[in-house]
Amino acid sequence: MSHVNGSLDETRTKSILSNYERDDKNTIIRHALSRNAISSVIYDSSSLPSVSPEFSLELKTLPVANQKASGRCWIFAGLNVLREIIAKKCDLKKFELSQNYISLYDKIEKANFALESILALGDRDHDDREFSFILHDPIGDGGQWDMFVNLVKKYGLMPQEAFPETFQSNNTRESDALVSAAIRGFAPKAHALLLAKKVDEARQLKEETIQKIYFMFLNAFGVPPKSFDFEYTNEKGYHVDKNLTPVEFFEKYVGSRIDEYQSIINSPTKDKPYNKNYTIDYLGNVIEGRKINHLNLPMERIKELIIAQLKDKEPVWFGSDVGFYRDRGAFAWDSKAMDYKSFFGFDIDFKKEDMLDYWHSAMNHAMVITGVNLVENVPTRWKIENSWGGDNGNAGYYVMSKEWFDTFVYQAVILKKYLNEKELSACKAEPKHLHPWDPMGTLAD
Repeated sequence: MSHVNGSLDETRTKSILSNYERDDKNTIIRHALSRNAISSVIYDSSSLPSVSPEFSLELKTLPVANQKASGRCWIFAGLNVLREIIAKKCDLKKFELSQNYISLYDKIEKANFALESILALGDRDHDDREFSFILHDPIGDGGQWDMFVNLVKKYGLMPQEAFPETFQSNNTRESDALVSAAIRGFAPKAHALLLAKKVDEARQLKEETIQKIYFMFLNAFGVPPKSFDFEYTNEKGYHVDKNLTPVEFFEKYVGSRIDEYQSIINSPTKDKPYNKNYTIDYLGNVIEGRKINHLNLPMERIKELIIAQLKDKEPVWFGSDVGFYRDRGAFAWDSKAMDYKSFFGFDIDFKKEDMLDYWHSAMNHAMVITGVNLVENVPTRWKIENSWGGDNGNAGYYVMSKEWFDTFVYQAVILKKYLNEKELSACKAEPKHLHPWDPMGTLAD
């Protein structure tokens, strides 16, 4: 075989193996990794003191929920915020909203959104990047705050007891794969019709396809009730609010409050100047709903806003990357918890902007901030309500160190009353359009 510059030829391979064998540390690491996860072997418990589960400012919140084997964290986090509003009104100690109800209509609306996007782009080549992006994961479990708001305003809410989870809502892989296949099967047929200028036939095919998908998700997630009784017990006794539709329940117990929130992000990249707002093309679910709108702010300002909201006893929905330096079972997350460098020599301590620009990190999980420890008004750690069930973390809650939070938190949802005039004005300006694959949209993947 001829030599190619940069190839791992025999001489280079022998040199690497020789260097490997001369370092006894490699033998120890290899033995440790043979029966243990990398994260377990390289875990550094000395990071724990900085993430003690004690907080100077802590909200009393309801017991954690469990999203099971699904990627519906953004829905669970959104409903966890709204249920606290309802719990305060009704003096409830335990309460969940139906995650299945919102999930059902999210899937249906996402399918419709994808089919309409294919009609809009269907005359492009199959390998067009935007067209390919839509077909890659047309109805994944992920989503964004504004998508959540669109669903709640259109379909309303109901207690979990009125429409409980099913096996399929807790385990979405098979139904997602089946409906994604149906959407991809629609694409070449629509493409041929659009190229032939048979737009009406393409739209008829779309209507037939969305009906089949609608049927599929009703079979998988169930048929929600048209009305229900809201029954609950508090210290004053038993109460019932009878014959409510989901929209009536939402309007009575949450209402216009849902419109008072604004998504803010921290993306310190050159393409996103601060104090500007951004939207993401071909990202959404409800076609007629509001578009994604992110106001980009410096991290220090975001923390100020989060703390202001927590001081008013209001939890904060947020998006982050939980791929690094976290232990699902343990409660403490710190950016020094995993010693990658001593074991493997990898320096993966990137600048935040480089992590985003070079795809080392992006949002992949939404949770709720419910507390913070302040030392001279400076946050040193944060309390997080997750949706992985009470058997993980500290009864389902986690502690994030200051460094972890600064590095891996990218988004928060803040009540507009905490924003200053400059920020409020920026929110109303025409947003800059970002590519569908931008890191600020990956929570919806």
